[in-house]
Amino acid sequence: MTALVIIFLLVVVLIAVVLLRTVLLKPTAAQTAKVQLDTSERAVKYGKQLSELIQVETVSSRFDPDRRKFFKFHEELEVMFPNVHKTCEKHVFNGSLLFKWSGKGVNDPVLFMSHHDVVEANGTWEHEPFSGDIDEEGRVWGRGTVDTKASLFCMLTAVEELTAEGYQPECDVYIASSCTEEWSGEGAPATVTYLKEQGVKLAYLMDEGGMILEEPVGGVKGTYGMVGVLEKGYGDVKFIAKSNGGHASAPKKNTPLVRLGKFMADVEKNYPFRSEMNPTVKEMFSRMAPNMNFGMKLIFANMWLFEGLLKKLLPSISSAAGAMIRTTTAFTTAKGADGLNVLPQEAYVTANMRYIPHQDTDESIQIISGVAKKYDLETEVIYKDYSCPVVDYNSKPFHMVEEVAKEVYPGVGICPYVMTGGTDAKFYRELSDNCLRFAPLYIDAQQYASIHGLNENIYQGALPMGVDFYKSMIKKS
Repeated sequence: MTALVIIFLLVVVLIAVVLLRTVLLKPTAAQTAKVQLDTSERAVKYGKQLSELIQVETVSSRFDPDRRKFFKFHEELEVMFPNVHKTCEKHVFNGSLLFKWSGKGVNDPVLFMSHHDVVEANGTWEHEPFSGDIDEEGRVWGRGTVDTKASLFCMLTAVEELTAEGYQPECDVYIASSCTEEWSGEGAPATVTYLKEQGVKLAYLMDEGGMILEEPVGGVKGTYGMVGVLEKGYGDVKFIAKSNGGHASAPKKNTPLVRLGKFMADVEKNYPFRSEMNPTVKEMFSRMAPNMNFGMKLIFANMWLFEGLLKKLLPSISSAAGAMIRTTTAFTTAKGADGLNVLPQEAYVTANMRYIPHQDTDESIQIISGVAKKYDLETEVIYKDYSCPVVDYNSKPFHMVEEVAKEVYPGVGICPYVMTGGTDAKFYRELSDNCLRFAPLYIDAQQYASIHGLNENIYQGALPMGVDFYKSMIKKS
C-alpha cells in the first residue's frame, strides 16, 4: 500500500508540474502581431518594377543550354538599377550574376543571394503566369513573384537607394543571383569557385528560405519569421527490378513491377528512418509554444516528458513537421515494359530523398538499399549531396536577423527551422559558417501554397519592408 501511495503522489506531482509549466507559459507579442501592408506610392512604384521583372520569362531547365532569356533579364536590371551597375563590380557566369559593392574593409564581407530562374508555369492561372498583372488588392501576379524575384528586387533596390544617398558600407557587400537554382546547376558553384579564388570568407550569407507567415504550424497563433538554419541533404535514387521478361498471358509471381510495388508499400508502411527531435526543431517549438492552443502547449511546454511521443506522432500529424525530424523518401517516377502485353525484363522507380543530419546521406542510402534487397532490387544512386552545417541560432548573424526583422515587423516572432527544400546556399558552406535562409517578405497562406504551383503572387505592399530589411542588414554588417 505504501508503494502505491508513493506512486500515486509521484503521478500527482508530475501532473501538477506539467500543468504548472503549461499555465505559466504566457502568450508573446507574436500571437497578436499583424503585418500592415504598405499602401504608399513607394509600394505602388515597387510593384510596377517587380511586374516588369516578372514579364521576362526565365524558366530554367538542365536540358536547355540556351541562356539568352537570362541575359534579357540582366538588361532589364541594368535599366532598373543604374546605380548598382555604376557602383558595383559585375561578374557574369554563363547567365548567373555576382555584384560586389566595395566597402571600407572594416568588417568581413557579407553576401545576399536570390536566384532569378523559375520553374515552369503549367496549368490554368487566374492571371497569365508571365503577365505581371497587378490586381485591385495590390497583388503582383506571376511565376517568380515569391520564388524568388521579389527578394532579389528588394536587395537590389536597397543597394540602389543606399548608393544614391552616397552611403558606403563598412564591409564588402556581395549580391549573387544564379539562373540554375531550380535544378542545382552550375551557376552557384561557378560563383563560389570565383569567390574562393579571390580568398573571400563571408561573415554570413542570406539566401531564400523561410518568410513572414501567419500560423506557420497548425495550432500556433500569431505571425512568425521563419529563418532556415539547417538544410537537409538531397538525393535521387533509382530502384531496379530485373527478370527474364516474357508474355503477359502467362505471368509468374513477383514480376518486376509487383516487387517494386511491394517495396514501395513496405517503405511507406514501415518507414525505415529514425525520427529525432533535433536542437533546431526543439528551439522552433519552444519559441512557438507560448502561442499554441492548450493541448499543444501542454505537450510542447513539456518536451522533456513528451519528446518520445512527439517523435512517433509528428510525422503522422504533419508531413512538414515530420520532414524536419527524419530523412524523407518520395517515389516520383516509374517505368516498366514498353508494350501493354509484355512483362518487363527491367522496371524501375525513382525516389527523391532528403537526408537529415543524424542519418545523413550515406547511412540513409544504406538503410533503404537494405529494404530494396528484400525484394531483389538493385539500388543506383543518380545524384547525392550531404546536409549542410547547422547555423547556431545563438550566433551573431542570427541575432542580427532577429533584431532587424523585429524592427521592420514589430511584434513578429522569429524562429529557426529546418529547410526541407533545397537552396543555392548549400554550395557556399566552405565560404561561411553562417548560411542563413530567410526572405524577409510577408506572404499569406495562398501565396505560400503557390510556390511551384498555380497562381503565384505577392503583395506589392510587402516590398517596402523587404527593402528596409536589407538596408538595415547592410548598415549593421
